[in-house]
Amino acid sequence: MRLPIINICFLTLVLCSCQKETDVVVSSLPNKNSSVKTVEFVKYTIPKGAQYCDQSNYLPSNYQQLSFIVRFDSSAIYQTQIPSNQGDINKLFGFSDNNAQHHDYSARFGWRWSDKALRLYAYVYNKGVMHFEELGTIEIGADINCTIKVKPGNYVFTVNGRETVMPREATTATAEGYKLFPFFGGDEVAPHAISIWIKESF
Repeated sequence: MRLPIINICFLTLVLCSCQKETDVVVSSLPNKNSSVKTVEFVKYTIPKGAQYCDQSNYLPSNYQQLSFIVRFDSSAIYQTQIPSNQGDINKLFGFSDNNAQHHDYSARFGWRWSDKALRLYAYVYNKGVMHFEELGTIEIGADINCTIKVKPGNYVFTVNGRETVMPREATTATAEGYKLFPFFGGDEVAPHAISIWIKESF
C-alpha cells in the first residue's frame, strides 16, 4: 500500500501523541453472560484529558471484513463539559479505505453515552462527507458482536446479528488503508479514563 507523503507526515504527527503499552492484557472484568470471570481481550484505555487511546498505532490494513467482540465497563458513562457535546460520537474500531486518510474514506463503529444509555453507531466517510446511523443501545458489561463487511457500493454493519447498510464510495476492491482505534470525541477530551475491551476475530 502506498500513501501520499502528506498522509505519512500526518500519521507520524498523530502517533507521536499516543502512549504505547502492551498489546494484550487479561481482563478481570466479569462477563455477566458467563460463569467465567476472566476473559482474554485487548484493553484500550483513553486517559483522562486525552482523545487517543494508549494503543493507537499505524497499522496498514486490507479488509474484506472486520469482526470483533466489544465490552464496555462503567467508565463509558460520562458527562461532557459543554452539554451540546454529549451528542458527539466517539470512535470505537474500524479502518480507513480507498488508500486515503480516514476523514476522506473510512468505516468504523462509533459510540456515545446519551439519554442514560450506551449507544452504538455506524460511522463512515465518503469523499470527505460523514454519514452515521444509530445501531441501537447496548448493556454495560455485555459482550457485543460487531462486524463491518466491505462490498461494492456499501458497508454492512452488523451488531449481534442485526444488519445496517451504509454507503461506500471507495473504488478499491477491498478496504485498503490503515486500522482505526478507540478515540474520544468530538470536540472534548475524555473527562476521566475510559477503558474498552476488544477481542478481534481472525
